[in-house]
Amino acid sequence: MKANKAIFLDRDGTLNNNKDHYYIWRMEDFALNPGVEETLTELQQRGYMLFVITNQGGISKGLYTREDAESLHHQVQAMFEEKGVRLEEILYCPHHPDQENCLCRKPLPLLIQKALARYNIDPALSWMIGDAQRDVEAGKAAGLHTLLVEPNGDLRKILDRLG
Repeated sequence: MKANKAIFLDRDGTLNNNKDHYYIWRMEDFALNPGVEETLTELQQRGYMLFVITNQGGISKGLYTREDAESLHHQVQAMFEEKGVRLEEILYCPHHPDQENCLCRKPLPLLIQKALARYNIDPALSWMIGDAQRDVEAGKAAGLHTLLVEPNGDLRKILDRLG
């Protein structure tokens, strides 16, 4: 069976603007960064599966619940689906290092590795894109190519850098 290729994207700061809201768990606070829709559409047309890998430490801090995060993620997936973009899965770490230790928080690669195994993805053909060094570290640890983008910037800038 032929292996798939994928793009793994950080959420806050990469897909959506988090300038005034560090913890985002309500759809009314979720605003796409410039070029996200066009970029994801183009990447999907290039044959990439699309995933979101996100740290959601606000859950551990008691600021919102897993249900809040999952509700937002379902709404985000539905919003993209209406635009013809399929996010295969949004994987998140609910832990915060001030509260507890875990194996799933970026820069650790566990969430990426789960998707690689679950969806038969070749890491050598795949990318992790994020706005923080921990995103790059997680991608490299999982064997992916990586791109560090400007926080809350125009995602279209990456298209000429990917195959």
